[in-house]
Amino acid sequence: MNAQRILSQLMKQAGSGQRQKSGSSGVDIKSLLGGGALGMLVGSKRGRSMGGKAIKYGALAGLGALAWKAWQTHQAQKSAPAEATTATDQPLEQLSGERQETRSLVILRAMIAAARADGHIDARERAALAEQIDALGADDELHAWVEQQMSVPLDADAIARDADSPQAAREVYLASVAIVDEQNPMERAWLDQLSAALKLDGDLCRTLERQTGESPA
Repeated sequence: MNAQRILSQLMKQAGSGQRQKSGSSGVDIKSLLGGGALGMLVGSKRGRSMGGKAIKYGALAGLGALAWKAWQTHQAQKSAPAEATTATDQPLEQLSGERQETRSLVILRAMIAAARADGHIDARERAALAEQIDALGADDELHAWVEQQMSVPLDADAIARDADSPQAAREVYLASVAIVDEQNPMERAWLDQLSAALKLDGDLCRTLERQTGESPA
């Protein structure tokens, strides 16, 4: 599959939206994101206000770096010593090859699950999202995988099992936060299920949530 390529394209969409939000060109953020796969996934189709949420989506553009920054902040607040990292416990952007592909796949899975958390994606919207993903260059295997992810039961534990390191868990949670509307009880409940499955403590989750309001480093 070419999950890394698709996630990279989605991150570029998010980065473009963040830059336009910060600039003064007058470009319509809703049109920019709403017309693409990211717009479909994050739910602008349901009439959500893009406004400040464009900043949240911008967090996807620097996902690994922001998740790592949140971890460093969390450790500093606890006055905990720095922990050694393994080959897999690195930010997404620093991975390569199969490790990056595997990480990208679990993040995409988490993003799709977060988009489905309120139960409002119907067959027509699933088809539209599949078309957008295909337009980004999904191969047949990834296309079939996306179709499957749009219909399987939501399973936070299964997603957590595919997160191969603490950094992967932080990135999965951060990506999910960028997608959901925390004011929606169903979506908030999904985040709580996911954080428990990923074994992320409450303080770290709150730090990660705050990171979605900041620009990538």
